[in-house]
Amino acid sequence: MSPLERHARRQRRRREEVARWSLRAAFVLLIFALGIALGQALHDNPKPGGTVTLERTLSLPSVPPGSTITP
Repeated sequence: MSPLERHARRQRRRREEVARWSLRAAFVLLIFALGIALGQALHDNPKPGGTVTLERTLSLPSVPPGSTITP
């Protein structure tokens, strides 16, 4: 085997190894992103049985100013 063939084989093996590690890193990043998305989705859900506040305005019949109401 000539030195050129060995060099070409080493380069090809190195490229294959870099491609494999790149795919592994991409897979890990994808799983990490999915985990963050799932965590955010679970965090955004309202908790059951939470407090509900209801505000109402009471309207009284208006009386003209200066008049008095006598029973």
